[in-house]
Order: sequence, then structure tokens, then C-alpha cells
Amino acid sequence: MKILFAASECVPFIKTGGLADVVGALSPVLKAQGADVRVILPLYAAIPEQYVSQMKLECEFEVELCWRRQYCGIKSLEYQGVTFYFVDNQYYFGRSYIYGLGGDEYERFGFFDRAVIDALVHLDFKPDVIHCHDWQTGMIPALLKIQYAQFPFYQDMKTVYTIHNLQYQGVFPIKAVQDTLGLGDDLFTSDKLECYGCANYMKAGLVYADELTTVSPSYADEIQTAFYGERLDGLLRARKDQLVGILNGIDVNDYDPAKDPQIYANYDPYHLGGKETCKAELQKELGLTVDPTVPLVGIISRLSNQKGFDLIECVIRELMATGIQLVVLGMGEAKYTNLFSWAESEYPGRLAARFAMNHQLAHRIYAGSDMFLMPSQFEPCGLSQMIAMRYGSVPIARETGGLRDTVLSYNKFTDEGNGFTFFNYNAHDMLHTVRRAVHYYQNNREVWYRLIVRGMTGDYSWYSSAGKYMALYEDVTRPATSFTLTEETPENPKTAPASQAEVGDVKEAAKEAPKAEEKPKAKRGRRKAEPKAEAAAEAAEVKEEAKEAPKAEEKPKAKRGPRKKAEPKVEAVAEVAEVKEEAKEAPKAEEKPKAKRGRKKAEPKAEAVAEVAEVKEEAKEAPKAEEKPKAKRGRKKAEPKVEAAVEVAEVKEEAKEAPKAEEKPKAKRGRKKAEPKAEPKAE
Repeated sequence: MKILFAASECVPFIKTGGLADVVGALSPVLKAQGADVRVILPLYAAIPEQYVSQMKLECEFEVELCWRRQYCGIKSLEYQGVTFYFVDNQYYFGRSYIYGLGGDEYERFGFFDRAVIDALVHLDFKPDVIHCHDWQTGMIPALLKIQYAQFPFYQDMKTVYTIHNLQYQGVFPIKAVQDTLGLGDDLFTSDKLECYGCANYMKAGLVYADELTTVSPSYADEIQTAFYGERLDGLLRARKDQLVGILNGIDVNDYDPAKDPQIYANYDPYHLGGKETCKAELQKELGLTVDPTVPLVGIISRLSNQKGFDLIECVIRELMATGIQLVVLGMGEAKYTNLFSWAESEYPGRLAARFAMNHQLAHRIYAGSDMFLMPSQFEPCGLSQMIAMRYGSVPIARETGGLRDTVLSYNKFTDEGNGFTFFNYNAHDMLHTVRRAVHYYQNNREVWYRLIVRGMTGDYSWYSSAGKYMALYEDVTRPATSFTLTEETPENPKTAPASQAEVGDVKEAAKEAPKAEEKPKAKRGRRKAEPKAEAAAEAAEVKEEAKEAPKAEEKPKAKRGPRKKAEPKVEAVAEVAEVKEEAKEAPKAEEKPKAKRGRKKAEPKAEAVAEVAEVKEEAKEAPKAEEKPKAKRGRKKAEPKVEAAVEVAEVKEEAKEAPKAEEKPKAKRGRKKAEPKAEPKAE
């Protein structure tokens, strides 16, 4: 299985959020499970020189962006057994920032998406699946199906699109996107790329990708609702059969307190002395009061409303009144940096805030904190709570998305759980949960120790989730199954209809008759039981054959003559019973031609029988005026007895009653339909 990850960031090269952790940690695990996994991302100026110096140039070519052509170089580097490709263009990626400041994000990542597709030919690497991550790669599935599907090299490629955060969608003016990617007006409709009057890169991925995933099962359910769906909930509900939530994992080797070189002291679940050292050293480093009895709460996050900082803003004074120490690490909105700057001065020695992306300090906060606060408004998955539990920091989280799937609130009655949670997005619900956690920390150390051990011994690795991704890749690349309607194809080819007209009738009968297997049985039964009668019926239909086959006429006389002399009605009843069984089994397609043949040929003979019975036969062989004409009908024509039996089989009501008095009306009906043929026979 060949898989290409297309992403805008990846550890250890560049990171702004959890996306980088997912791509960097998942790819080596898939490689270990036997997949040929490669990763492609932009060559940012912020990538450390230690990695850039190891890269080698693979190829160079030009990428067409509508009316212009831009240089593209592909460099490669192998890291942890995985090949990483870097798209080099200094105009787009040689800038001092990663996202969002230049106003041409649609062009930067439009170039990246087309470069990813074009590079595959130059690299001579044809992946079975291109796995795209977030809005920055959303146009790859769309371009593949719209502009590249006619090329044989790309026809068998499948795409999987993962939503890491539905809030960030890549929304841009339609004309700007058209000018970059050369997409026609007919593609910017509500069922394709247009979204409320704009072009939407994430929607492009959701519409055109073969399979969709999110980073937790709960988030997959939440984004199909109006509250969490970010105006794409209708589309996600429409594609719910292709949407699956697979929980993220963490790199358990990078985040391992037993051997992490970036923390002050190492420890494990059953030797927690190192954690106490980490806490004391962290308090010293950040200027907090060194006190092992004070609960230390850590926060490592982007400072935004999504992360629940508006709740903290509402109850910051009550929160600090619980006696905790608070450490905040992150970057984000100015109102929250101002909030924590004020709080740091308001609570000296008790609150510390650092507005930066500091990987080493993050590890030390995980190791030194007693609790980890995550009051998110929504959380697609969240990695921080899993890392915190890995380091023995008990999470306090809101029940949403991945937090709901990973943090189970402690139940004092069953002694289950690994943290503390609240459901409503409410500041005082959060405050109550913090107070509950502080109570257990201060008053029930035995329970607290069990919570630490449960968190540290939990399985947060990628191995289980990687297996689910492998199953998804195999499913999406499996060839489509061809379906056939068994009702239209007879099981026995010998029973296939001989003419196109009969084929049409059989198709109609196949829809109405549930027992398709009984048809050949009915045909075989008739051929074996009455081969001579069937030949006689065909002889009656074709006059020339009837004249040339005298034996077929004589044999029915010999068989049925004695029966009818002794018990004419019994013979008729027996024939009726036999025909009834055939009528139940035989489809309507077979009855129609018989009905036509019977009426045209058999009814004139019934008329002749009636006349002969009244005039000639009554004079010679009475007393039974009606029995003898039946016996003599065969003498005059090709096979009157056989055709009379066919007539009885087709007209059920007449065959059941078969009274002597009613035979004459049958002859009358035959006259109306077949008088031209009946008259010469009577004569």
C-alpha cells in the first residue's frame, strides 16, 4: 500500500498546532505496519537549518497557475524511516510567517496543492491513496477529479480527507481562486465549491474526497449538528456514510516521563519522586512560591474562545480563590494575553504566563503540574489531555469532542475515571469542577494517586488508530463490486427463451413470479409427460406440419379413446388438474402465446364437434350423444382431443365445470372469434 500524506506542517520540521503532531507521529507507525508512507509539505523559511542542510534536490519543474507559471523544486529528506518531500518556492514559502498574514493564502496553498499533484509524475511515485489534511490541502481531491482524471497516471488514485478543525475552512473570493486554479463558473455552485458566495477550500475536500475522517468519534457526530457544523453540517450529514471518526494518538516515545531529557527528573507510575522534583523546579523557574502542598494547574493552548478562555475570564477571581497556582503557556488573541498579563501582576507568586511556543517549557509544565485545565468550547480531539495524563497530571476538561472520548470523570461510587469533567459550557460549572478536583487533591490522596496511575498507564499510542487507518485505505482502494439481477438470468441456460419476444415476456414474468426456479421445472414436466400432445399442438398451429405428421394424430386417439368412452368427465377432470399445476408454475409469459394458439385453432374444432354431435354422430352411435362426438372429433381433424384438452387448460372455469350443456356456448364463443376457419372445417 502506497500512501502520500499532504499537509501544511509536520513535526519535527514545523509546528503551529496538533496537525503537526498527528502527521509526524502517524506516518512512522503506518510505515512500521507495512505501508510505503511518504509525506509532502511546504519548505518554509522557519524550518531549522539542521534539517535543510540534509535535504537533497529531487526535481525541478514549473507549476501552471492559470495564466502564470511558477517555479517548483522538490527536495527530500528521510527521517525515522519515512521519506519527506518539501515543496520549494521562496516567493510563497520563504516568508517569516506560516499562515494568514499576506492576504494571498488562496494562491500560496493553491500552488502547493497543484505542485503536490504535478510532482508525482516527476518523482515517479504513484500512491494508492493521497491523504489530505485540513483546508490547506482541500483542493487536491477536487483538482484530481476535475482536471486530472483524464490522465491514466491519476485515474486509480483515491483520496482521504481528514478534518482536524472544521472552524478553519480556507474561505476566499471566487474570482481570486478562479484566477489561480483555472476553475470554471459551473464548479462554483452550492453542491460543489461555492459556500455562501465564496470559494471554500475545505468544502472542496469534503465534496470530492473518496473518504472523510475526523480526529475523534464524538467530533464526527458533533459536526453533523448545526451548533458544531460551521455551516457545513448539511454536507456532512449528506456524506455521513463516508465519514468516520478515528481518535488521534500521541508519540509515546517523545512524551515519556521515564526517559524525557527535557524535564528536570524522570519518573514512572510507581516511582513518583521525580514528579515532585519537576514541580518544585518549575515553580522556581517561573517565579512561583515553592510549595509542594499547593495544587499547580497548567494550561498549554492557543489563546482563543474555542479553548474556553472566555469562561476563565468570567471567574478568574473565584478560580484563584480556590488556592491554586496557575501556569499559562501559549499565543493568541490580544484580549487573553492582556487578561493573563493583568492576572500575573494581580496574583504574584501564584500565576505565571508565557506567551510563546516553547516546546521544552511545555514538557516541563506537563511534568510539574498536578492538574491540567481544558475548558474547550469544542475540541476535535485534543492531544494535551493525553500528554498530561501520560505525565501524571490529572485533566479537568469539558465533555466535548475528543475530550469526551479520552477523559472519564471520577465516580466515587464505582471508583472509576481518570479525571474530572463538566458538560455545560458554563463558567460556574467549570469552577465547581475545579473545586471538586482540589478537594480530592487536598483531602483524599489515595484516590488522587489512583487517578495518576490510571492516567500514566493508559494507552495513548497510535498503534490502534493506525490499524483503523490501514483498514480504511484498504477499503477505499478495493475495486467496486459489479452487481447483476439474478431474476433476469435463468439458472439453466437450456431454458432460455428462443426469441426476443419471449425474452421480453419472461422479464415481465420474472418480476411478478417469485419462484424463478420453477419455470424450467414446468417446461421439463410438460415435455416428458406429454411429448405427443405438445407435438400435436404445434401441428394444429402449423397446418402443413399437421398434415404431414399422421402418427402424432393417431397416438392420442389410441390413448384417450378408451378413457373417454368409459369416463369422459373423469378424463377432463384429470386434464384440468394437471393443467392447474402447470398454470401455477408457468409464468404469464408462457400462458399468453398458448391462449392465442388455443383460441385460433381449438375453438373451430369445438364448433365442428357440436355440429357433428347434433347431425351425424347422434344418428349412428347414440345413446350417449355427447360422448361419441368427442371420440369422433379426432377422426375428422388433426387432433381434436388434444386441442380440446388445451382449451380446457386455458379456460379454468369452463374446465372445472365441463358440463354437457355448457359445451355449446363454448362453441359459440369460438364461432365469433374464428368463424372464417371454422366454416370450411364444418363443411
